[in-house]
Amino acid sequence: MQTVIKKLSSRKLWAAIVGIVSGLAMAFGLDEGIISTLAGAVTAAASVITYIATEGKIDAASVAKAATAVEEAVTAVKATTTE
Repeated sequence: MQTVIKKLSSRKLWAAIVGIVSGLAMAFGLDEGIISTLAGAVTAAASVITYIATEGKIDAASVAKAATAVEEAVTAVKATTTE
């Protein structure tokens, strides 16, 4: 699951998707305004997805660090009370 999220947050992937969608839209004769709108929407979505994935990773790392600190504190307290 992590690999999928990492790949979906790749700006290179979304740039490639924008290129493919734009190329197909031009090939099928869509209006340039529609093509620009679609490219903008995909780019905006990629930015939001990347931001959410990155912030999620940062939050998960912070929680893991805090949990480790709490475990170390509990271990230290137990060590001092059993002596």
